[in-house]
Amino acid sequence: MLRRLVLTSAASVAALGIGAPTAVAGGPLPPLPLLVPSDSLTITVERSGNPAADGTFKLECRGERATGTHPRAQRACERLTELSEGGQDPFTPVPQGRMCTQQYGGSATARIEGTWHGRPVDAHFARTNGCEIARWENLQPVLPMARA
Repeated sequence: MLRRLVLTSAASVAALGIGAPTAVAGGPLPPLPLLVPSDSLTITVERSGNPAADGTFKLECRGERATGTHPRAQRACERLTELSEGGQDPFTPVPQGRMCTQQYGGSATARIEGTWHGRPVDAHFARTNGCEIARWENLQPVLPMARA
């Protein structure tokens, strides 16, 4: 998408015969900033056993910069970036039919909605068995530590 935008812009400039713009009084204009995709997520956590961690938080990851109301926004964006290496999806659910230990990790639930790497996200998390507990813990600090 970005490549297409750059190529289209370059072709338009060439077709119009426009050179590098210059300021009227003082030389060339500064370069335009590169477009950096922004990832925006809404994270809702309930019954984590930690009242400060429960609630709805915004997380904006834009290149090296993280913003939003998430209590650990920078580290959360870094973790999602780590989990996304090689095209992996950090929000993938536990595969159907997987054998999981039957342990209960508490009543905590979470939902993550929004956009990550240009793809829509609508992921649900719980701590109902060993696989789901591992999935939750793998996503920390995007999701908080939960108490059983």
